Amino acid sequence: MTALIDADIVAYRCSASNDVEEGEEIVLLRAEKLMQDILYLTDAKEYKAFLTGPGNFRKEINPGYKANRKDKPLPMWLASCREYLISAWNAEVTEGHEADDALGMHQTEDTIICSIDKDLLQIPGKHFNFVKQEFLDVLEADGIRHFYKQMLIGDRSDNIFGVNGIGPVKANKIIDPLDTAEDMYEAVRDLYDTEERLLDRKSTRLNSQSHLNLVCRLLLEKK
Repeated sequence: MTALIDADIVAYRCSASNDVEEGEEIVLLRAEKLMQDILYLTDAKEYKAFLTGPGNFRKEINPGYKANRKDKPLPMWLASCREYLISAWNAEVTEGHEADDALGMHQTEDTIICSIDKDLLQIPGKHFNFVKQEFLDVLEADGIRHFYKQMLIGDRSDNIFGVNGIGPVKANKIIDPLDTAEDMYEAVRDLYDTEERLLDRKSTRLNSQSHLNLVCRLLLEKK
């Protein structure tokens, strides 16, 4: 089993302390322990860790993506923690896309995604939430349902808005009775005010190649 580790979250959580007297060494020790714990708890023999690097295709499509975070101060030792994960743990820095995209692209039957990002639950396969220490197997159908529910709900933390007035409860009622991805797509498309905004929203959360292929095919059929 290979652990696919969301090193963005490891770095941020380990460096985001409110203790002003906490130094760099303690932060790096915390990161080391968390990485070791992930491998131990997942019983992974190998691992790949990913950090988000320069460029992000989502911001080209939607300039408002994560714009709500631009003035938020970063943890003091975040850069040091990232550098440590690169040097000590061979974390790979992505370019043009995010770390969670890389997790989705590398997911197979022999890997387990290690993250707390709820958007990654659209990816079929094994998952491990290393904060709650919870394991989850995501079936392909469940991943697609999660994707379209997120399309309706939106994600305020990323400055992404879904359909006004629809939260988790309404999204469940709309998507859960539907059997096929095509039906889910049609249901979501009918609730969006414009085709352009629907395309912008889809592009921010397509972490799975199978979902991307499906959406492209459906859009072509509509032309």
